[in-house]
Amino acid sequence: MSTSTAAAPLKQRTPVRPARVLLHTFLVVTSLAWLAPLLWAIFAALRPYSETSNKGYVSWPDKLTFDNFKNAFEQSDMLHYFGNTLIIAVPAVLLTLLFSSMVAFYVSRFDFRLNIALLLLFTAGNLLPQQVIITPLYRMYLLIDLPGITASGKLYDSALGLVLIHVAFQSGFCAFVLSNYMRMLPHELTEAALVDGASVWRMYWQIVLPLCKPAMAALATLLSIWIYNDFFWAIVLISTGENMPITSALNNLSGQYFTDPNLVAAGALLTAIPTLIVYFVLQRQFVSGLTLGANKG
Repeated sequence: MSTSTAAAPLKQRTPVRPARVLLHTFLVVTSLAWLAPLLWAIFAALRPYSETSNKGYVSWPDKLTFDNFKNAFEQSDMLHYFGNTLIIAVPAVLLTLLFSSMVAFYVSRFDFRLNIALLLLFTAGNLLPQQVIITPLYRMYLLIDLPGITASGKLYDSALGLVLIHVAFQSGFCAFVLSNYMRMLPHELTEAALVDGASVWRMYWQIVLPLCKPAMAALATLLSIWIYNDFFWAIVLISTGENMPITSALNNLSGQYFTDPNLVAAGALLTAIPTLIVYFVLQRQFVSGLTLGANKG
């Protein structure tokens, strides 16, 4: 046996490409640019207004305190407005997913002449700027009488009005996403159920819909964030301060002659907490829903 042993070949390091370095540098700079306003808001919310008014915001803090968060929560009556937002967001998300999944099931599982035209009609609603229909929608909401259903007797200035407008505007996008996902499901499933005598409703509710849970969870996450963060329609369709959702209620922290920016920053951070909770709870389903079909040919 030879005493000399062959030296194992050394693995050569892959040279770092300049393009990869530039890519990572760009991603880091972009991430910092996106996080900078959030970090600045946290920094301002933790400082008392008396200190920033004397030293300025670009200064080293003497102390950091959570008093602004406590004051913002109490002064804006945030718990009440969180309840208003919950009353609007939960029904809007559930109704949007229900109606859009019905449309998606119909256009993806049944062949008829206006199949694509119907889907395009729902999707085209998302292309219409919301500001275009402010005046006709405002007048229509004032004319519709709902005695006994809403506190004001009108569709205007009611949670139901906001729920309906969110369902109308979000259903097109959800129907488009769900129809594409349902087309990937094997048609043999519904054909076998049809042969066994299953009704159309049973095929939709017990066969197709359970298989769409990842896509539904991803859409539920997006809808919850979009509807929760809505500011435009709440200002247009709600006039009573007590009926406003949480995003509009931040106006309570702004005085007529004086506004504490640190207090407003604390209130804005508090309003963002529910959206973060929704995302982290549904993070796994959200990511899996976005990557569905990535490996399919």
